[in-house]
This record gives sequence, structure tokens and C-alpha cells, in this order.
Amino acid sequence: MKRKAQIKGEAVVPAEILEQAKRSISTDRLKKPGKCSVCGGETSGPSAEALCWVCRRLKISAWREIEQQAPAQE
Repeated sequence: MKRKAQIKGEAVVPAEILEQAKRSISTDRLKKPGKCSVCGGETSGPSAEALCWVCRRLKISAWREIEQQAPAQE
């Protein structure tokens, strides 16, 4: 039993949009992780503040401490 030859239909996505998407994915993969601006460690991904996950957690915990101390001082 042989399979029927599949007929190629119209492309759902235009070729130029498909190529643009492929290029954007390939540039994301080529980007090397940056270095943390505080400790010099490897950053996890593109972010505005260039912090590794440890320094980012320390920053968040420092914000929480400041928020908890502010009502007590008032």
C-alpha cells in the first residue's frame, strides 16, 4: 500500500514574516549572558538592571525590609 503524495497548499504565514521570526530567534540564542553589575556573576537573561539571580534576590529582600521598617518609624 502506497501513501498518496501530499499536495502543497498555500502558505499560511508569508515567507518574509517567517524569515523575520527565524532571524529574531537565532539572535536570541547567540546572545551570551552578561555579567552582573554588582558581583560579576553570570546574569540569567536580558534585563534592564543586569543583575544575577543572587543580587536580584538581595535587592528584593532589601526592598521588603525597607517597606516593613517605614511604617514603624512613622
